[in-house]
Amino acid sequence: MNSDFIAHAHCDGPCGVYDPSAARINAEAVLSMTKKLLALEMPSSDNKEAMLAYMNTVTRYIQIKEEQAQKCKEELLILWTDYFKPPHLEKFSELHDIFWKAAKQCSHCKVEVNLQSAEKLMEMVKQIHEIFWKTKERNVKWEIAS
Repeated sequence: MNSDFIAHAHCDGPCGVYDPSAARINAEAVLSMTKKLLALEMPSSDNKEAMLAYMNTVTRYIQIKEEQAQKCKEELLILWTDYFKPPHLEKFSELHDIFWKAAKQCSHCKVEVNLQSAEKLMEMVKQIHEIFWKTKERNVKWEIAS
């Protein structure tokens, strides 16, 4: 092996692989499904067809909310464990606490239908977005679709 060709990498993957936008998209879906669930009107229980349609819609929205909360958690954990390194912790001493709480917030969003909880997840992902781009010394605007 030629020692002239030793590569050194900051992260576990090549630069440009990591980006908090996937977590944002997932968190937005959690928020969207939460809003949709809270906006649903339950039909009269004596209208079987309407009740089945309602239950089907609720089930689908919950399934999407659950999947997206899990995907958000996975994206956050990848950033936490693969991208961020000791020099980042020196600069952002609260980093472990932020990620731990954000991952726990994903779980909260899975076990409840709560608008404040989904909004809090978005705030936490935004905080991670801001720290991530500060580590790259770039100012990337926080943009949401909804």
